[in-house]
Amino acid sequence: MPQDRLAYRYSPTAQVLHWLTVLLVAIAWALGTFDDVLPKGAGQAAGLFVHISVGLAILVISIVRVPWRMTHTPAPEPTKFSTWMGRWSDPAARIAHYALYALLVAVPITGIALQFARGDSLPLFGLGEIASPWVADRAFARSVKEVHEVTANALVILACFHALAALLHHFVFRDRTLVRMLPPRDTP
Repeated sequence: MPQDRLAYRYSPTAQVLHWLTVLLVAIAWALGTFDDVLPKGAGQAAGLFVHISVGLAILVISIVRVPWRMTHTPAPEPTKFSTWMGRWSDPAARIAHYALYALLVAVPITGIALQFARGDSLPLFGLGEIASPWVADRAFARSVKEVHEVTANALVILACFHALAALLHHFVFRDRTLVRMLPPRDTP
């Protein structure tokens, strides 16, 4: 691959953090959305434990990812789309990225607040737990659950638009926007 093309790529660390986040968000969202499919009792308890653990992992990864992104951003690569959209494409993409990062932090935090609002402790990957600082409050827990669900759904919807935009760039505009987040292929 020509050296000038490497300047436009995301680093291997950024790629791993991105795709790991994608996987973890899909798992957490599926477990949170379809938890009623799991067998009552131990099955749902295990599903909730995994859901919380994955949510905490997303929060930790996001805390690492944001500073990494701020200090390791590749050079913007000119595309047909950016030429076609003019000065609007870059700010729109930047706003979408900021919104994704904000939701990647907000969803786990509202999940933690929900766990505490129920009066339940927060399990820390099975290594320990943090006791709820609050007394259980059903009405507050319902409100927090609604915020958690809305922000989680907003995250998934925005992530789908993000993926759709990458595919649009790849297949319609035939530029390297999607390829920048993939490992390089060794082709002769």
